Amino acid sequence: MLEILEPGMLVRHPGAPEWGVGQVQSRIGDKVTVNFAEAGKRVIDGRHVTLLIILPE
Repeated sequence: MLEILEPGMLVRHPGAPEWGVGQVQSRIGDKVTVNFAEAGKRVIDGRHVTLLIILPE
């Protein structure tokens, strides 16, 4: 799952919905950097969190 994440994709953090929609900035190994609307830039460990991909309408 982690392999399909690319910069520019929109995601949500399943454990922190209050962070709002985030845009993937980079993915290096298991680490994904996401800029969330309400929480700013966060580094997510993809081994422990499966980000929810927001598909374009």
